[in-house]
Amino acid sequence: MRGLAEQLMAALQREGQGLNAQGESCEEADGHTVPYVLAAGDSKSLHFSFMAVQSRMDLNRPERLSLTYTRTMMGFLLFNAQPKSVAMIGLGGGSLARFILHHLPLATLKVVEINPNVVDLRREFLLPDDGERFKVRLGDGAEFVRAPPRRFDALLVDGFDVQGQPPELASLDFYRDCAECLAPEGVLVVNLCPAYAGFARQMSDIGRVFDGNVVSVYDDECSNTVVFASRAPLRELFVRHGWRCRRYLPTVAYEELLSALRKVVATLGGPELRREAEGI
Repeated sequence: MRGLAEQLMAALQREGQGLNAQGESCEEADGHTVPYVLAAGDSKSLHFSFMAVQSRMDLNRPERLSLTYTRTMMGFLLFNAQPKSVAMIGLGGGSLARFILHHLPLATLKVVEINPNVVDLRREFLLPDDGERFKVRLGDGAEFVRAPPRRFDALLVDGFDVQGQPPELASLDFYRDCAECLAPEGVLVVNLCPAYAGFARQMSDIGRVFDGNVVSVYDDECSNTVVFASRAPLRELFVRHGWRCRRYLPTVAYEELLSALRKVVATLGGPELRREAEGI
C-alpha cells in the first residue's frame, strides 16, 4: 500500500489535471464525477476532491461511524428509538448504511444514489448486495421522494457531489416532497453546508415546510450543520422516545453515539433538557 503522503500528492496532481484515481477524466460522458479512494493505516476514505472527505471507514470496525456528523445524523433515534423503515439519499462510502444494517436489525434501508461511480464502490466499502433489508437504487433522490414506494420512519439526506449540494436536493419543493414521504411522526435528517450560498434559504424552507419543528446542530469537525425536522413536535417525540434507544443499541454503539446524542438533546432546547443531556 502506498504511503499517505504519496497518495495525497497523487490525488492533488490528479485534481489539477481533472483525473480520477485511475488516471481517467473525472467527468464521464454521463456527467458524473468519478470519486477516488485514499487508504491510510486503519482507515479508507472516499473523496470527490482533496479538500473534502465524503466518507471514512474504519477498516478494523467498518460499522463504526468515524466522522462526527454521521454520529449526529443518527440522533434521529432520540425521536424514534426503533425505526422500522429508513430511506437515505446519498450513498457515499456507506458509513450510515453499515451502521444501520449492523446495529438496527429491525430496520429496512433503502438508499438512492445518483452517481453510478459511487455505487460501483459499494464492495470497496464493504456494503452487502441488495437483499430483503437493504436495497440501493441508482436514481435521482428528488424523483424518489416525489413518488416514494412507501412512507418512512426516517429519511436521511446526505447528497453532495464535487460541486457541493445539488440544487435539486435543496429546494422548497424537495423539502415538501420529503415531508410527504414520511410517516406521520417520521423524521427528516439533512446534512447541510453553512458555507453553501443557499444555506439560509434552505433553513427557512425546512422550517416553513415543517411548521418550525426543526432542530439544527452544528458539527465542528466537518463544518456541517445537521438538521432534524418532523411534522410532529420534536420535543414531544423526544419525551416519548428519548433515551430508549440505549435499550435497543449494543452498548458499544450507544457509547459511540452518546456525545452526539447529548448535543442534539441540548440543542433541542430548555434548561431541563440540557441538564438531562449532561447527566446521562
